[in-house]
Amino acid sequence: MQGKTLQEHAARRTQQLPDAELTHPFGDDWDVFKVRGKVFMLQTDITGEPIVILKAEPSEAEALRAAHSDVTPGYHMNKQHWITLHPNGTLDAQHVDELVTESYLLVVAGLTRSQQPVDPDTFGLEA
Repeated sequence: MQGKTLQEHAARRTQQLPDAELTHPFGDDWDVFKVRGKVFMLQTDITGEPIVILKAEPSEAEALRAAHSDVTPGYHMNKQHWITLHPNGTLDAQHVDELVTESYLLVVAGLTRSQQPVDPDTFGLEA
C-alpha cells in the first residue's frame, strides 16, 4: 500500500471494531488507537514515512518480518510483541485489515471477561 493510504486504510478498519477509539496522548504527531484504554495500534510520520505499529504474537511477528520487507520490529515498542508496517511494500489491503484486527483481538483477550467488548475467540467468524 502507498504512503498515507496505509494509515488511512488501517484507521478505517478500526472504525469497524467495537469500542475502538482514537486518542492523542503523545501529541498530534501520534495517532493512538485503544480498546478499553489499552493500545492496539499507533500511527506516526515522525520517522519520515507514514507507519503503522501493531501488536502481534511473537511467532507471527517473526514470520511476517521474514516474509515481508515492509514489516519490521515495532518502532519504539517491544520488538518481540509489536511490528511496524511500512508503505510501498507487499502487504495488500486485506492483509492490513487482518493484522489490525489481530492486534485488536490480542489486546481484547488480555482484558477481563467483563471488559471485553467482543469474544476474542469468535469475533469475525461467520456463523
